[in-house]
Amino acid sequence: MNKYIAESLGTCLLVLVGCGSAVLAGSHIGFVGVSLAFGFALLFLAYWLGPISGCHLNPAVTLALAFSKKISSCNVVPYIVAQIIGGIIGGFILLQIAQGNAEFSLASGFACNGFAEHSPGNYSMISCLITEVVMTTILLLVVIGTTSKEFSVDAIGLCVGATLVTIHLVSIPVTNTSVNLARSLGVAVVHGGWALEQLWLFAAAQLIAVLLAVVLSSLLNLKKN
Repeated sequence: MNKYIAESLGTCLLVLVGCGSAVLAGSHIGFVGVSLAFGFALLFLAYWLGPISGCHLNPAVTLALAFSKKISSCNVVPYIVAQIIGGIIGGFILLQIAQGNAEFSLASGFACNGFAEHSPGNYSMISCLITEVVMTTILLLVVIGTTSKEFSVDAIGLCVGATLVTIHLVSIPVTNTSVNLARSLGVAVVHGGWALEQLWLFAAAQLIAVLLAVVLSSLLNLKKN
């Protein structure tokens, strides 16, 4: 049970810190600051929760590791349920904080992921889909690769954290960067409306990315221990 609590708590904090940096401080720190917040959040969570649950905090990561036979398939559903619950709790905590400012409005977007008119840079649905597939695949390949070789815990945390920063730097203007359905769902449930209606694209992109990452990791021999 402690594994599932760790996944839920970690995803909650990832949403609270990462999305919170955009909602509460985005106008001050910009895209670079938000990117760093997500990366550093994953970094400290990896050191803290990695020994307990592996610190997936992301349904796509859990699925990719399961297909790569790095975790037991019996953990997949409980992990994903825990991550989604944690993401939603993180979204609601962030809402309570944000509402303390009289000028706050959900209409500002609440760090939700979207495409077309809801893309930060008004990118098309196809552009957003491609972006999410590619960026999620990159993240998953790094995760699979670093868990396949003789990486120390410190090296894994730094590598995956830096990867998440890089991904955000590229894709925030396009989709607000998802690469994690639990993160997207956590704020979309709070926001409602278009954020929930467009969630299908990010779910589809991450499923495609899982398949691509598993195939590519096999071809590149990343799955070999």
